[in-house]
Amino acid sequence: AMTSQTDVWYELLDNDELLKSQNDLVAGTWPKSYNEVVLVINENNEVSDYTLYTLGLMDQKEVKSRMKKLKNGEKIEKTEEKSYSYDELLNLNFKLILNSDYYEKENGVWIDKSDDDEYMKEKIDNAETIRVVGIIKPNNQGMSVMNSYGGIGYLKNLKEYVIDKSNESEIVKEQKENPDKNVFSGLEFPSDDEISVFDMASLGMEQRMAMANLSPEDIAKLMTAYTENENSTYEDNLEKMGAIDLDSPSTINLYPKDFDSKDEIQKIIDNYNENWKNQDKEENVINYSDIVGTMMKSVSKIINIISYVLISFVAISLVVSSIMIGIITYISVLERTKEIGILRAIGASKKDIARVFNAETLIVGLIAGLLGIGITVLLTFPINVVILNLTGVEIITMVPTGAGVALVGISVILTILGGLIPSRLASKRDPVIALRTE
Repeated sequence: AMTSQTDVWYELLDNDELLKSQNDLVAGTWPKSYNEVVLVINENNEVSDYTLYTLGLMDQKEVKSRMKKLKNGEKIEKTEEKSYSYDELLNLNFKLILNSDYYEKENGVWIDKSDDDEYMKEKIDNAETIRVVGIIKPNNQGMSVMNSYGGIGYLKNLKEYVIDKSNESEIVKEQKENPDKNVFSGLEFPSDDEISVFDMASLGMEQRMAMANLSPEDIAKLMTAYTENENSTYEDNLEKMGAIDLDSPSTINLYPKDFDSKDEIQKIIDNYNENWKNQDKEENVINYSDIVGTMMKSVSKIINIISYVLISFVAISLVVSSIMIGIITYISVLERTKEIGILRAIGASKKDIARVFNAETLIVGLIAGLLGIGITVLLTFPINVVILNLTGVEIITMVPTGAGVALVGISVILTILGGLIPSRLASKRDPVIALRTE
């Protein structure tokens, strides 16, 4: 986890129903406000040691020591396992420090005060408190955005709150009001084709006079601010301050609710690309990789092959069954020859005799179809339980109503077809000969 995943704070799904369907609340409550978060644990009620370091539950100095050993190829001792009660974790509080909070204006420029313990202590004491109000863990109903090592999940409201507060800070406002001036150095931003080199001559008269009255420590701070920010751009400064323009997102994530929605999004992108290609503007074409689609095509191909093989066996069994139904019906005709003679003698026509046997085969097909569907429906219950116990995934197997009706209809049709020839033979029996049959 330390080498592959360093993010511990995650934005929760912005869909309350979907979020609660994919995660179980094991303690506390779900977050409702921007300053409420939840601790995410894995299915074994675990979080990684890296998460514990990041959240301040373990000494963060150990991380530096372990990372140093990792870089040097030294052996890293296994972290001692620790346990926490739900109540301990629900008492966790964090302080929200914005990027803009690290800077204070001194002598006309903004100075980085992150190394000033007294300054930072005051900022932390006055900062917004973020509280852990619940503990959740992903269930088997879907794929969670969290990783398997745990972390802190926050609402979209917290992200919006941070953005608004950062944009309202004094340093961000001053920088936006002076897009040509670097608020960290007080100098003009260098143009795209030049590199700024700081010297005393580049300072204005007011700045030089101000520096003449400063202490050596303050002068050192200003010199550091000048040299560290002399080649910064306007965009660099806004990023450093945490200023975000919601109208110019760097990334847009789309989460289709099902595969049909994914296909619809793909069609929209394809149409978009086609329009730009027709205008000979290939640079505006969106290139994408449908990894899920590729995987599903491979899986679908395998499933189709297996389905075709099973369908072939089923087709063969249906043909054999039809032949057997015909044979059984023919045997019934032979055994009931005298009955056929009596029916003909009392006035039954050839069509009536055929209808008797056709009706019997129809009833046999109907009862057989209903029995087959009924047994299948009953078997779905133990099948669901077995799948859940073996895989841990709750898959609901069921017989669709339309498919059940269609299968019963197929059963009836096949039995009628199997009995057509024997019923015609029965209708053609000579009544005199039939009556003499023992």
